[in-house]
Amino acid sequence: MKPTTLLHAAALLAALLLCQRTVLAGETASPTLTLPADWYPESVAAGPDGSFYIGSWRQGAVARVRPDGAAPEILVASGSNGLANGQGVLVDAPHHLLWICSGNWGYTSVPSTPSALKSYDLASGAPRASYLMPDKGYCNDLAQDSHGTLYVTDSFHPRVLRLLPGAVALSVWKEDPAMGAGSDGMFLNGIALDGDRQLYVSLLTAVPYVLKIDVDQDGDASPVSRIDMPRVLKNADAIRIYAPGRMAIFESNAFGKTGPYGGQVSIAKISGSSATLETIVAGLNDPSSGVIVGDRVYFIESKYSLLFQHKDDPAAIPVNVPFDLQSRQLPK
Repeated sequence: MKPTTLLHAAALLAALLLCQRTVLAGETASPTLTLPADWYPESVAAGPDGSFYIGSWRQGAVARVRPDGAAPEILVASGSNGLANGQGVLVDAPHHLLWICSGNWGYTSVPSTPSALKSYDLASGAPRASYLMPDKGYCNDLAQDSHGTLYVTDSFHPRVLRLLPGAVALSVWKEDPAMGAGSDGMFLNGIALDGDRQLYVSLLTAVPYVLKIDVDQDGDASPVSRIDMPRVLKNADAIRIYAPGRMAIFESNAFGKTGPYGGQVSIAKISGSSATLETIVAGLNDPSSGVIVGDRVYFIESKYSLLFQHKDDPAAIPVNVPFDLQSRQLPK
């Protein structure tokens, strides 16, 4: 057999073995969904019809992406109702609302505005309301319980805020030095609810734990406790509970020292005050958020380093940078 024929046969065998391993692992193909260019996404949520809603940290907008891979549409226009850094996104299907945290970090192509929690019509993207963060706080991420109460993390204070149904303003639900800052002087990041009584938050700094705050029968906050991880989390950003005691952690590595492709998505199995970790995809460029749909975890890469490295020269920020929404199958 000729050397070239041997090479072709070897390549074919390798491809067949790869396909076999994929099938044996139960992995099924899922399309990579394209986002608008230069989107710099920070958060993603899914609607009841399977559509994805992805906020833009740079353009102060929200795109809607259909699961069939059709071209994305701009649902919330740039700067609508003062939206600046598009942070956490949440679909409130019962009330036909899309909620999004608006930050004032900078690096935006729209004017910076005071940080606030904002809502828009889920179908049309029309503005509905805006709730200013008190004490110059920073609205980072949010979660909603079955009664419609919203919980919001503050990156500039060690506290979680709350917006009760029908309320006209955000109020402090839990403030505690236990939600303290690291060397970067920042506080809370992601947030997730396991049912209505167990609330988890992550810190912006790299630490080997997430925090837990139980919600008592009256809706008040219990003392802050820790869920210890077997290693330091690489800047745990969004966290998502998808089954009792099962948490997807999007380790953005945004403030890490391992380069732009040090981010990863990990699955925590929580038992009592500790958890095990399994990384299901690594080598990502700032995977700040994701969402669980069925047996798959969908995630974004924010690529913030392209913005941060041009802090003093915004004109040098590259243009036509591609972004997408990828997915992996959850472990059994």
